[in-house]
Amino acid sequence: MFKDISFGQYYPANSFVHKLDARTKLILTIVFIVALFFIPSNATNRVDQAWYGYFGYMVTFAVLLVVIIFARVPIGSILKSIKGVLFIIVLMAVINLFVSNQGEVLWAWKRLHITDSAVHTTIKLILRLVLLIIGASILPLTTTPVAIADGLESLLKPLGWIKVPIHDMAMILSIALRFIPTLFEETQKIVATQKARGASFDTGNLFKRAKALIPILIPLFVSSFRRADELAFAMDSRCYNATNKRTKYRVNKLGWRDLLAFLFMNAYLVVILLDRYYWVFEMDRIIFGGWLGK
Repeated sequence: MFKDISFGQYYPANSFVHKLDARTKLILTIVFIVALFFIPSNATNRVDQAWYGYFGYMVTFAVLLVVIIFARVPIGSILKSIKGVLFIIVLMAVINLFVSNQGEVLWAWKRLHITDSAVHTTIKLILRLVLLIIGASILPLTTTPVAIADGLESLLKPLGWIKVPIHDMAMILSIALRFIPTLFEETQKIVATQKARGASFDTGNLFKRAKALIPILIPLFVSSFRRADELAFAMDSRCYNATNKRTKYRVNKLGWRDLLAFLFMNAYLVVILLDRYYWVFEMDRIIFGGWLGK
């Protein structure tokens, strides 16, 4: 339980992506997410052209492959992030498969039916979710929680002019990201302890399994409050926040790597926008129109 969850875990490496400024990676992650949602999941008024949109997903997959190669992150660590939400992906895909009423009916039973348009839309939904999870997981895998917090604080610095507590928000984020792997590890220890005492978490119906989680949640909450109390005392004893003019051990600086990364991701965004608004299905028709059907 929870052993396959890799969210919030940093993978140390000496790669091109690791050396990028945290602010650059935060901005480019947002650019990637925005571009991914500009890829259409259906053909709107062109239901007969079900292949529309696959070119964007193909380009996105190629971009992620390049980023993963330059990040030198193991594929297994990235796939773990998908495994953690696999049930949600399958559930959304099944629901979407039977909801759409457009297109030619491929299978029907009583009130249930599946159309060709629903199949293509479901495939694109799965591709969008998987690519989104993979792209978002690269940020915590290649950036330490402290660097993410510092980068976020730097990007939100203009909000400090209107008295928004940017530093406190960044510190809260840093602590939360730092303790996510710790809480997962603590949960594994509690589960192992309860199993040694004869507890079972994999048998019975849904309600019995939910009830079996109570011996895990209570010690986990107690441990979390204890860790938070100890951290508060440690920060207070070191006079944290005693002055508003705090200095930083590391100063973020943009370099040539950040410029190349910006150009690369902006080129990806331009290709996606061109495919959606200006190429008018041409790239999808040329590449996928022949074998996905018109």
